Amino acid sequence: MVFPTDSRSRTGQMPEKGVHVANRPKYDQILDALQNLMESRNIQSISVSEIAQTAGMGKGSIYYYFPSKDAILDALIERNYEKPLETAKTLAGQTEISPFTRMAMIFQACRSSSTEFLRQEEPVSLTSAQEHAFIHQKYMAHLISELKPVLTEIIRQGIDNGEIHFDRPAALAEIVLIVLTVKLDNTLVPSSREGIEDVMRGLVSLLEKGTENPAGSLNFLTA
Repeated sequence: MVFPTDSRSRTGQMPEKGVHVANRPKYDQILDALQNLMESRNIQSISVSEIAQTAGMGKGSIYYYFPSKDAILDALIERNYEKPLETAKTLAGQTEISPFTRMAMIFQACRSSSTEFLRQEEPVSLTSAQEHAFIHQKYMAHLISELKPVLTEIIRQGIDNGEIHFDRPAALAEIVLIVLTVKLDNTLVPSSREGIEDVMRGLVSLLEKGTENPAGSLNFLTA
């Protein structure tokens, strides 16, 4: 299964990330349409014409905003991780809150966003399972790349005030994000819910001991 990654417009230019769209309502209508269709359909079976019909506009209007279906999917993924990212950036500045509490709040925002975005029915075939895994991993890759510098700053603050005992904040942020990935995406480590929880408890225990933090301080990772 191959998913094109070229999101250039018809002029050959790549849309600038976060750029303000002239007609945001129509832009969001297109994203809403794809998300609605994905609740019960595989992305490969959805055509641009169907997206246009669901959005209540002509096919030509779709191409005014997006060069391809894959570009719409990329924009939908970006829109869905905007909320937890905004939460994380806001919390990074709230130094009066414990870094562990702030990380727990960020993780909750990530779980809510992931559940909302990936709420389509469970895959019933190998092809749909592969596609579900691809979309989930693509979502997580976007989210993790954006969250890492924010978590690094929160961890650095915790180190500075003596609440976190570790001298490499960026490395710890990446480790924490790896744990988050395992928690949110069981396609990486296929297992039952009980099996995943057992793995999580083991990872958290190792992480607490390795960073010399109190037992239970990272329990938010298993919540």
